Amino acid sequence: MKNRRSFLKKLGTGIAAAGIIPFAKQANAGEVKLKDALIHHVFFWLKEPENETHKKQLVEALNQLTNVKTIKLSHIGFPASTEDRDVVDHSYSVSYMAMFDSQADQDSYQIDPIHLKFVEENQHLWNKVVVYDSIDQAL
Repeated sequence: MKNRRSFLKKLGTGIAAAGIIPFAKQANAGEVKLKDALIHHVFFWLKEPENETHKKQLVEALNQLTNVKTIKLSHIGFPASTEDRDVVDHSYSVSYMAMFDSQADQDSYQIDPIHLKFVEENQHLWNKVVVYDSIDQAL
């Protein structure tokens, strides 16, 4: 029994260490390439920006979008309390960023039933949406 406990303890330690190894070396921006990835960044302005129930509903619905199979990475955010400057827009309510491996994957996302349901069930919450799509293009 002692050998089994010792083995399980060592196994757990090894698994934990293996999980930490990728984070041990910090990568700089030049080492992280998103070649051919399409970044889809959506900004929502809620009709009632102070309505926490509406904001929570939108965030929960955005979280459901991560079930779309072609999404590789996603992020839901709110305006940061960064410095007010002419080039910084803090006026939106919620932002959503999704990364796809290709334009074709993003095209598929647009007609995915999960995405269509999201728009249908939540579009009453916002009065404005702005989308910025970008893709790496080598010059």
